[in-house]
Amino acid sequence: MGVPILAAAAKDNLSDKAAMMRDSLHKSQSITDKMVSILGSFDHRLSALETAMRPTQIRTHAIRRAHENIDKTLKAANVILDRFDLSREAEAKILRGPHEDLEGYLDSIEQLRSNIRFFTNNKSFKSSDGVVSHANNLLSKAISKLEHEFKQLLSSYRLLIHLHNLLNYLIHLTNSFSKPVEPDRLYECLPNSLRPSSGSPEASGKNPSNSHTDHITAENAVYNPPVLIPPRVLPLLHDLAQHMVQAGHAQQCLIIYRDTRSQVLQESLHQLGVEKLSKDDVQKIQWEVLELKIGTWIHFMRIAVKLLFAAERKVCDQMFEGIESLKDQCFAEVTRGSVAMLLSFGDAIAKSKRSPEKLFVLLDMYEIMRELHSEVYIYYLQIETLFSGKACKEIREAALGLTKRLAQTAKETFGDFEEAVEKDATRTAVADGTVHPLTSYVINYVKFLFDYQSTLKQLFQEFERGDDSNSQLASVTMRIMQALQTNLEGKSKQYKDPALTNLFLMNNIHYMVRSVRRSEAKDLLGDDWVQRHRRIVQQHANQYKRNAWTKVCGGGSAGGDGGNSSGASRALVKDRLKIFNLQFEELHQRQSQWTVPDSELRESLRLAVAEVLLPAYRSFIKRFGVLVENGKTPHKYIRYSADDLDRMLGEFFEGKT
Repeated sequence: MGVPILAAAAKDNLSDKAAMMRDSLHKSQSITDKMVSILGSFDHRLSALETAMRPTQIRTHAIRRAHENIDKTLKAANVILDRFDLSREAEAKILRGPHEDLEGYLDSIEQLRSNIRFFTNNKSFKSSDGVVSHANNLLSKAISKLEHEFKQLLSSYRLLIHLHNLLNYLIHLTNSFSKPVEPDRLYECLPNSLRPSSGSPEASGKNPSNSHTDHITAENAVYNPPVLIPPRVLPLLHDLAQHMVQAGHAQQCLIIYRDTRSQVLQESLHQLGVEKLSKDDVQKIQWEVLELKIGTWIHFMRIAVKLLFAAERKVCDQMFEGIESLKDQCFAEVTRGSVAMLLSFGDAIAKSKRSPEKLFVLLDMYEIMRELHSEVYIYYLQIETLFSGKACKEIREAALGLTKRLAQTAKETFGDFEEAVEKDATRTAVADGTVHPLTSYVINYVKFLFDYQSTLKQLFQEFERGDDSNSQLASVTMRIMQALQTNLEGKSKQYKDPALTNLFLMNNIHYMVRSVRRSEAKDLLGDDWVQRHRRIVQQHANQYKRNAWTKVCGGGSAGGDGGNSSGASRALVKDRLKIFNLQFEELHQRQSQWTVPDSELRESLRLAVAEVLLPAYRSFIKRFGVLVENGKTPHKYIRYSADDLDRMLGEFFEGKT
């Protein structure tokens, strides 16, 4: 009884618990559904809120951008307003005149110029044209008042009392108009053919190797020196200088002018790229870099003398017109430092260690110094004209001294080259007998020299006046050619094979002759020289044939006459053919590695050999070939036909390895 009751109770208890779990699950599902619904509504509300906020965000961003633009506009407006304030202050001082505060008056003029530059460069400002026009009118009035005040001071009986003001005025006025000349402005003053394309002073507009061409171009070029001080101010400076001299203050006037203008002139050259280098500095610079620096120096010399110094001379002449004691002295004092800086580089090159490659740049430098000295060029002022007068004597002598040193160094370098060619001991043997590197180097060197014919003739006249410069140049060229020939003869003895010795000399002397015939050297050396050396080429060609082919083409070989077939035995014919084959194959193997670079000479040499070898070979085969052809293995002895030999001769002198 008890067991069924307990089972029923347990069952009821289990049913209750299952019912509770179902209720809990229903409640959990209900809560989950509600949460999903609530979250869904939140998502919808957030999306709606974002849509509603977007116009506000756009307006906020636009307002922020507007604020930024307003700030920028206010800043720009403040800059312009500040300029207006400065203009009003300057205008007030200018209207009061210079008699109360001369220094403040001059500062106001400078401020007015600054404002004109500002509004000229800011055309976007609506009223800029009107402002510039008003400022220019005011500036004209200011200069007019300044001139009036100056005349009042000069004509006043209290001149000495105002001397301090005059000195300050001279200093301020000279300083205010003394600004370094920008390189671009200088380049604009050059002839078009000499303007640098890149606009950089380092490039100097040219490759240094073209300096000689530049010199020729520059002969008829027209230069336009820059305006250093406005023309309207120069009369004022002239009157001031004149009255200061009359008051006994010429030395103070000189010092003021010298200190201001010399510094500005040197700064102009510095901005251009002029360097002051010593002999030691030059020795440390690699040749490629030094060559570029020499090219730029040549360009800078033209700019300095024909533009800067010419412009400076014009200012001096106008400012000190009628004051002869100061005119030349001031110009000399102003330019002395700049001239010394330019000439120091030329001196360093002239005194540096000599080498053959420096000859051409030395000639370029000598050319520019002659160009700047010569009175032949009438299109612009030269050193002799610019630096005239006793005060400039030292500068003239320094420039002339550099010209002579360059000429002397070039002459000595020329002599060094001739000696170096004759004594060149390079052991670089050309195994194939072709043109030696020394030959091509010397010939190219001589060709370049002929681009400098007029310069070389002038250089020779520096040392031997009255002699025919043409004959001197011809004599020097012949000596160089002879030195080369002597050296080549020495180098030819390195070859153990006499035939290769002759081939080497034939190639090199032929190269010399051909190069001379195709250049201006022919007119200078003459037809006699050309014909004489052509005969030497032919002699070496003939000697080559004798040394290389006598054994093959002469008696005792297949190429020889050999008598008639009745007197010859088969064994003797075989032996002679065997020897011929060995000799020809050896020559073919060796001489196809030799080189005759000139195609015409190569073909003529092959033809000369063929004209001797092939008829003799054909004759021998025709007479004695039958003795071999009727025996066993005739091809063992008659390996080649005449056509085979002709074809193989076509492979000679090709430089094959």
